[in-house]
Amino acid sequence: MGLAVPLVVAKSTALSAKNGLLIKNRTAFENSRKITTIVFDKTGTLTVGRFEVSKIVSLQKEFNENEIIRLASALEQKSEHPIATGILQKAKDLSITVPETENFNAITGKGVEATVEGEKILVVSPGYLKENNLAIPEGFNANDTETVVFVIVNNELAGYIALSDEIRPEAAEAIKTLKENNIKSILLTGDNNKVAKSVSDVLGMDSFIAEVLPHQKLEKIKDLQSNGEFVAMTGDGVNDAPALAIADVGIAVGSGSDIAAETAGIVLVNSNPKDVVNLILFGKATYRKMIQNLIWATGYNVIALPLAAGVLYKQGILLSPAAGAVLMTVSTVVVAINASFLKVKK
Repeated sequence: MGLAVPLVVAKSTALSAKNGLLIKNRTAFENSRKITTIVFDKTGTLTVGRFEVSKIVSLQKEFNENEIIRLASALEQKSEHPIATGILQKAKDLSITVPETENFNAITGKGVEATVEGEKILVVSPGYLKENNLAIPEGFNANDTETVVFVIVNNELAGYIALSDEIRPEAAEAIKTLKENNIKSILLTGDNNKVAKSVSDVLGMDSFIAEVLPHQKLEKIKDLQSNGEFVAMTGDGVNDAPALAIADVGIAVGSGSDIAAETAGIVLVNSNPKDVVNLILFGKATYRKMIQNLIWATGYNVIALPLAAGVLYKQGILLSPAAGAVLMTVSTVVVAINASFLKVKK
């Protein structure tokens, strides 16, 4: 009977692997039943992570749309970020030759800068403009679902590029199921408030935290933990690794960076947010089975063994060794059968 409870855990781990989860740390799986709040990174987790250029706007006469893309792609060719991939794909679609860069430098959480053909070029987020007191141009027009980067040439705003990223079709159902199980979902992203609010509202999430720099993600997780939340973090990028490490349960998206996958205790093999829900529900179901099997095993030891030992012999109640052996076998079989009913909802 002592093998019954480990049988449930071993079975659960195997089933999880088949259902899109790679459990690297059994403690992470066991703790999944305690999760009260899940923090989701946006790009590549709740969204497909494949940005496509939806708009190119020039703000200076000397820079047409192709030139804006040409300069931006020069800098982005050194980056693996999905936004960079989207800009480079647009340059390829337009048959634009991408120039080489010099003095390349990444501005943490804000963008990149380099020298292109003797000109100082920056490709930066709206947050960079705010920090450096650069006014967002009049007539600036981007919808709530677009991510925008600005192109600066020799300290002058030359134009901007808007990119769109599609929300994963499974994300809304995953968030709905979490809500039905009284688990809060929070969007944590470096995108601006409009984009974050739009995604959060579309998916029906409990709240969002926007314009977060990479090093601030860890602090946001700590803040939630200090408020008594048992926090899971789901992310895919290098910038998510510290937050994945500090979270009570770190869940990496399989299509993301190697660092994120190495840091997290659990990896979503199929990058499907519904697998996060499966993990939690399965963790709760596994725990219930363990308790049921413990109760059954304890019941046998508390009742059958004393009877076989003759505790109630004077009252005319005695369990023969043969009957005790049969009950022990039955107990083991019941525990095994109970464990076999453990399934993951897809």
